[in-house]
Amino acid sequence: MAETAVFENLTVNPESLPKPSGYAHGMRAGDTVYLGGQTALDKNMQIVPGGIVEQFKQAFGNVLTTLEEAGGKPEDLVTVTIYLTDVDDYMANGREIGKLWREMAGSKYPAMAGIGVTRLWQKEALIEIQGVAVIQSR
Repeated sequence: MAETAVFENLTVNPESLPKPSGYAHGMRAGDTVYLGGQTALDKNMQIVPGGIVEQFKQAFGNVLTTLEEAGGKPEDLVTVTIYLTDVDDYMANGREIGKLWREMAGSKYPAMAGIGVTRLWQKEALIEIQGVAVIQSR
């Protein structure tokens, strides 16, 4: 009888992000990393000021920090979902946000969805980003 490898799910909570309570920043199951929704919270549990562009930069940075802690790189992202309280504001700043994406993650884009919502967990949050990555052999 062949032995089956057993993988333990690994909780991923980078020290540089706010300490989670009742959730995990990420979970690694085998080569797959499930990246929990990230708003623009800084280490002090405050939403960064400055509007959608600054909030995108912080939220996406939080996602990438979690991915890196799990052993991944931006090119390992296979899907990203962006929740927005103001889709028009995001679209109006699309060029700047796209430039930030390329600076932070390169020009290889995963499957994506942008979804308009009425509000997020923190009332000041304009954006929340979650994703899934599959870590490639390098």
